[in-house]
Amino acid sequence: MSAASGWDEFFVSTEWLAAHLTDPAIRIIDVRGIILPVEAPQPWYLECRDEYADDHIPGALYVGWLTDLIEPDAPVKLTAASPQRFAALMARLGIGDDHLVVAYDDLGNQVAARLWWMLNACGHPAVRLVDGGYPKWLAEGRPVTAEPPRHPPGAFTARVQPEWWLRRAEVRQALHDPNVRLIDCRPRRDFRGEVGRGERKGHIPGALNIPTRQFMHGPYNTWKSEGDLGAIHEAAGVTPENRIITYCYSGVTASVGLLALKLLGFPRVANYVGSWYDWESDPTSPIEAG
Repeated sequence: MSAASGWDEFFVSTEWLAAHLTDPAIRIIDVRGIILPVEAPQPWYLECRDEYADDHIPGALYVGWLTDLIEPDAPVKLTAASPQRFAALMARLGIGDDHLVVAYDDLGNQVAARLWWMLNACGHPAVRLVDGGYPKWLAEGRPVTAEPPRHPPGAFTARVQPEWWLRRAEVRQALHDPNVRLIDCRPRRDFRGEVGRGERKGHIPGALNIPTRQFMHGPYNTWKSEGDLGAIHEAAGVTPENRIITYCYSGVTASVGLLALKLLGFPRVANYVGSWYDWESDPTSPIEAG
């Protein structure tokens, strides 16, 4: 891949993937899922295993963001899988330390970014997202299949990168740091407390609201230019000099916010991995609305 811009460190095009479908050094992951509007009946979150079984990009394995990427016995819902559990999953799928992981979904990488974050947080930065995802792949008439691939088990080593993870106690401490910018990546109505998916509504005190939906454009939710992304953050008062913490409801959309900041070259950024569901689970956690 070309290193002409920062984009190439995070994304591949559908054209590039089509030319590398049979490359044995690559593992393709389908992370398609559904996030329903807050007004919809629950469950709001769904996987697309049946859709994967019908058709997917040739060579793609399926990873469920609600089952494979979580810690099932954690008290807070949708808690990210432990590094040990995640490493075991990668090994079972046939992903080793030397593989380039190429992931896609059909929501502008709003879900696939969770896998991107977990791989980086576990010391495997060789991961790219397909810009435009499955909708763009289909629109271009590229091949699909119903056959799942078969790979021998891989040797995947989790090398935890502490700077990619933040817990509640660390976030509470950071609230008193004037150089910290806490970014709420949820839609504006959720941030203001008009609607909510948790037990409590509102946002963490002092947080800025930068909804990640504005990072994408066009019929396939392809990512905007680095210039446009930079302008969005500059308008919100976020600069590379700040230490930045992203959060959402469960750390999924927060991974999208983190990706944008990494793409822009911001040096000190982290994901509050438990996000709002974890924050509200402590009745002493302060909350603002409006």
